[in-house]
Amino acid sequence: MNGGESQESGANREVPATTGGAGAVPAGQKPSRASSASLMMLVFIGLIVAIVIGVVGVVRRVHANTELADYTGATAAPPVALAQPVFEKSAREIVLPGNIQAFTLAPIYARTTGYVKGWYKDIGAHVHKGELLAVIETPELDQQLAQAKADLATAQSNAAIAKVTADRYQGLIGQNAVSQQDTDNFAAQSRASNTQVNSAEANVHRLEELQSFERIEAPFDGVITARNLDIGQLITTTGSTTTPGAGTVSGSKEVFDISAIQTLRVFINVPQIYAPDAKNGVAATLTLPQYPNRTFRGKLVRSSDAVDPATRTLLAEVDVDNRSGELLPGSYAEVHLNVSSDVPALIVPVSALIFEPDGLHVATVDATHHAHIVRVTPGRDSGATMEVLGGLEPGQSVIANPPDSITDGELVRVVTPGGDHRNHPAETNP
Repeated sequence: MNGGESQESGANREVPATTGGAGAVPAGQKPSRASSASLMMLVFIGLIVAIVIGVVGVVRRVHANTELADYTGATAAPPVALAQPVFEKSAREIVLPGNIQAFTLAPIYARTTGYVKGWYKDIGAHVHKGELLAVIETPELDQQLAQAKADLATAQSNAAIAKVTADRYQGLIGQNAVSQQDTDNFAAQSRASNTQVNSAEANVHRLEELQSFERIEAPFDGVITARNLDIGQLITTTGSTTTPGAGTVSGSKEVFDISAIQTLRVFINVPQIYAPDAKNGVAATLTLPQYPNRTFRGKLVRSSDAVDPATRTLLAEVDVDNRSGELLPGSYAEVHLNVSSDVPALIVPVSALIFEPDGLHVATVDATHHAHIVRVTPGRDSGATMEVLGGLEPGQSVIANPPDSITDGELVRVVTPGGDHRNHPAETNP
């Protein structure tokens, strides 16, 4: 029974399959068309989405590039900060930098060639005029002098014989014992012999003078500031080739330097606007960094009476008594001079100055943010600030710290010191 039921069940299952199979072909074709349409629709939608995404990306990239170009254009100009020059407060005294020099400075060279036999004064030694500094051995020169003296003796002997002969013929000519021609010849030979004697004497004196330069002596009272020779060294007329403390150098140097420091010269450059106050006899006061609480008195003794067209300053000399020896040649000093009237001057920071071969300049900025290089006339330099006596108008701002590459007419970007002026570029997406 179970077997029959199984067969009947199998028959019942197979009949619908066969019947359904015969009638299911059209139904199977209809879902296939729907699937193809759905697939095409999905592809179309995906294509549209991709196009939309691409367009959006391109638009955003173009926008980012535009913002970047705007940022680059805005920040391409160099940022500068402006400083406002101010008028100097009324003052009846000017302070000028000064250069202290010895009243007399002489580099001493050897006038003869030889080897150093000995030296007797070193740097810092105070010497008097004519005092022996060094001795040079010149054996060749000594032999030349001996030869010259021998030549002089020969010339003197020849001159003596020529004179005797000429005198003898001069006596015989009156007796008609000799001819006039012979008498004239011997007289001419006597004169020529005397000339040879004079030449030999001059040569001897020349060599004696050169021999006297074996002794190097001080030309005036002063102090030795340099010694460039040592025992056994070859010295020529062009100088020495050894510097104690520095070794051998290639250039020729003087054998000694001597300076007269009893009185010192202080040279100052007086701005043109103060030139009328730089008169001879005007008292001056000196201050030096090594003596912060002391002053030294001097007197303006002379000036060049001409303004240097390159710096528009007047060169003047102030003499200072230095018998105490406290002041040293080569030192820097500040010279204080009184002026007869107040002169207004603009004060600018030293950082605003531009140093050019033709003088000092500053950079100004106009209303269109373009820089202009203006030449100015400098006044006193106080270290952090500088007086401007001409070339800059009151109320005209200057660039506080101009870049080295700034040029006239260049576009700049004015910023405020202490503020945050950083411009950030627009964000870009890949």
